[in-house]
Amino acid sequence: MTTVQGSILGNAVLRKEDPSLLIGADQFYDDLDVPGVGHVFFVRSPFAHATIGPIEIAQATSMPGVIAVHTAETFELAPFVGFPMWPAEVARPPLAKGKVRFVGDIIAVVVARTLAEAEDAAEEVLVDYDPLPIVIDSAEALAEGAPILFEEHGSNLIFETAIAAEVDPLVGASKVVEATVVSQRLAGVPMETNGCVAIPNQNDKLEVWIPSQNPIGVRDALAEQLGIEPDKIRVAAPTVGGGFGSKAGPYTEFIITAALALELDQPVKWTEIRSENMVAMAHGRDMTLSAKLGLDNDGLITGIDIDVLANGGSYPAIGALLTVFTQAMSQGVYRIPKLRFQARSAMTNTTTTAAYRGAGRPEATQLLERIIDIAADELGIDPTELRRRNFLRPDEFPLTTHGGANYDVGEYEKAMDAALETADYQGMLARQAQRRAEGSSKQLGIGVASYVEVTAPNGLHVEFGAVEVHEDGSATARVGTSAHGQGHDTAFSMLVSDMLGIPMNKIKLVQSDTDHIPRGAGTMGSRSLQTAGSAVHVASETILAKAKTLAAHLLEASESDIEKGDGGLQVVGVPAKALSWGELATAANDGQRRPKGMDAGLAHELDFDGQDSTYPFGTHVSLVEVDLDTGEVELLRHIAVDDCGRILNPLLVRGQQQGGIAQGAAQALFEQVSYDKEGNPVTANLMTYLIPSATELINFETQNTETPTFRNPLGAKGIGESGTIGSTPAIHNAVIDAISHLGVRHLDMPLTPERIWASVKQAL
Repeated sequence: MTTVQGSILGNAVLRKEDPSLLIGADQFYDDLDVPGVGHVFFVRSPFAHATIGPIEIAQATSMPGVIAVHTAETFELAPFVGFPMWPAEVARPPLAKGKVRFVGDIIAVVVARTLAEAEDAAEEVLVDYDPLPIVIDSAEALAEGAPILFEEHGSNLIFETAIAAEVDPLVGASKVVEATVVSQRLAGVPMETNGCVAIPNQNDKLEVWIPSQNPIGVRDALAEQLGIEPDKIRVAAPTVGGGFGSKAGPYTEFIITAALALELDQPVKWTEIRSENMVAMAHGRDMTLSAKLGLDNDGLITGIDIDVLANGGSYPAIGALLTVFTQAMSQGVYRIPKLRFQARSAMTNTTTTAAYRGAGRPEATQLLERIIDIAADELGIDPTELRRRNFLRPDEFPLTTHGGANYDVGEYEKAMDAALETADYQGMLARQAQRRAEGSSKQLGIGVASYVEVTAPNGLHVEFGAVEVHEDGSATARVGTSAHGQGHDTAFSMLVSDMLGIPMNKIKLVQSDTDHIPRGAGTMGSRSLQTAGSAVHVASETILAKAKTLAAHLLEASESDIEKGDGGLQVVGVPAKALSWGELATAANDGQRRPKGMDAGLAHELDFDGQDSTYPFGTHVSLVEVDLDTGEVELLRHIAVDDCGRILNPLLVRGQQQGGIAQGAAQALFEQVSYDKEGNPVTANLMTYLIPSATELINFETQNTETPTFRNPLGAKGIGESGTIGSTPAIHNAVIDAISHLGVRHLDMPLTPERIWASVKQAL
């Protein structure tokens, strides 16, 4: 842990956010008290694919409390393209027109005085459907003769990307190992569901409150869809109850709700119920990845050939593009001389997919770490030794990989050694061998996964930040990122306090409000500290330099003799000659007192550009116990050694690691969105979609190595998604390892007791 002498940075500082959350003082969008608000309820399709016949709304319109009922025929809205690079013919009509393409597609919208009245009226909307053939699997969607979702587009293929190899990457290999890994579809399931409050004519603006990771992006989308200038819309996020990528972009429901507020000239509100959330909020993952790995007789990798199929869902959004991140990270932590990669994304009659914690990077690691374990088994080499032989070395960085990633720094073996030492890997192996010799019905499995990921990816390394010191001695930081639980207020206040010496309780963070933040890319891609944090750092540094010039002028001293003192600046060795930050800010606003030519105020803003992404890495080791009689898996230990560069607050880092590992474990063992053959979601509530609680998890053992990056002044890399990326394949490998002595080579996730039990019985 790097701790600067006399600096707050590097220390475990308690979160500023927690007290108000714990006493319930924070407001979420659903807590906003808006007089005269109408409540929105959507009528959604029960069919995955069907043409829409007549829609009868007369009975619904006459129901008590109903303010309005609309369909595509009565409320015209422009089609919405889910991602800028997709063609217009795959745009989604906000209210379905002509046909529906997934269970949950919006047929009609009801506005009533209460949510109960709106829901009652929605049940009276009668729709005639003519079912069409459906396709829910990406491979089937791309097969010849598959039902086409958008006839104008001509096929279900929406995106493809590839890396060609000059020669077959497997030529010359002594051993070729094959694997297919399914990274199953997941639901975001944030604690707070989606929603929206739209209020017209607020200071001559349309005001929209949403639980979002990126209010500025939503503002711009609403402006385009509604035909309004962006400066006539205010989009703000109050406290947000989780996002994980699912709340990163605009939703069709936001567009409809905002349009209704303008049409009715009254506030309206949509509050998503949980079963609605499970089909309407974007899903994640849903990739099938196949690889052939070539090795020589010494276990050195000679080449890899990868093929990926991704499911973009019914109306493609960013989820269909995430294979570019899978491609970028397809080399992982290994020295791979030759690589070929191909990925295709399909449209299907399912919920749209988008970014979910890791967004394309976990899938690459899941494939690589499974096939490395399979190769180790077939070659008779310990899986940690096979990794060690093929790791990229620290002296090979910076490095541009075959996938196009521009790695900054990496010490992969150091992270693995730390994890193995903490785990007592040799002791684990001995305990496992004893259980096997005893023929125990409860076998131990040991899983290792080494990973590298990209943070602040593909243009997300630029961010707005600003700092201002006020005449009362307090300071305000403004950033273009948008917190939803990460601890941004704490982190950014630490940066300002460290640079200027202003106490953290006198520093205010302003974010998530387009009336106060001119621009910004929001919070995604584990980018906040290295981009917005660097902007806050540089802004504070600039203010300090200006304040030293001002203090030298006012105290009649050399600027080189000015230093930080208690609550302000002082002359070195002369504490009596000092100025508080309040006095400095007051003087900076006084044209008679500040030096000639100096701008007014103690404030600075900038768009920090880190020039390129950063690449955190690490190794996870998992120990599990598998009951051969029931298939039950018990997590015994999970050790994570993650390297996110320089650590500014280990408490925040540990929290991200713990949460990320929990989500990674959930994919490995519990979660999966499933559909039946008619395209009906069979996991549409929390009775059928299995997520773990604290009782199913353990206390994860988290550590860190620190390899600072040179791509930002903080030396920091992201940590928000690392735990998710490293944990899933480690647990996956551990479970397979527990039953590998029976001849089980691979199982798809989630590794449910039923799936494990069936494989064990078949093996026996």
